[in-house]
Amino acid sequence: MEKRDKIGLFFGSFNPIHIGHLAIANYFYAFTDLDAVWFVVSPQNPLKKGQTLLDGQERLKMTELAIGDFDGFQACDAEFQLPKPSYTIDTLEFLQKNHPEKRFSLLIGADNLAGFHLWKDWEKILEAYDIYVYNRPGADAPLFSQYPRVKMFVAPLLDISSTFIRQSLKENRDIRFFLPEGVYNYIRKKGLTTVFS
Repeated sequence: MEKRDKIGLFFGSFNPIHIGHLAIANYFYAFTDLDAVWFVVSPQNPLKKGQTLLDGQERLKMTELAIGDFDGFQACDAEFQLPKPSYTIDTLEFLQKNHPEKRFSLLIGADNLAGFHLWKDWEKILEAYDIYVYNRPGADAPLFSQYPRVKMFVAPLLDISSTFIRQSLKENRDIRFFLPEGVYNYIRKKGLTTVFS
């Protein structure tokens, strides 16, 4: 039987993508059995309906700039092709249908696992897909961590929030080392600092 590449799907609004996101993805690429990590840029998270987001194409472009030419990472626009809001189960099934040669797994934080029962068709996800969970300060999900397809990892974390990044940009602070260079330059060049809220 032919080996299928195992792809970790890292979902997020990436509003904007920052070095904390890249560090987590790098950990899973380097220290697990994943062959690659895809950054799935979400147009709208159904659990964050009040969130103001930068245009989806801008966030996708910044994700591509952050990744650069690194073969282990890929920006994924699958959710741009699906109805909104975006539900993870629909994205997983869409990707599996379009890439039958790959095996997909979810990469999520322990805080997301704690609220996993709120996700659409969460039982189906647990049954069909591996879930790689990284530690988050103060988050615990003992119920779901007992499932055989849920794999817990203790990854080194950079405690940086996108809210902090957006607020700092809005205040015109120089935070160039919190963002990949290409992303920082893109935000400055396009005058996006005032867009973030």
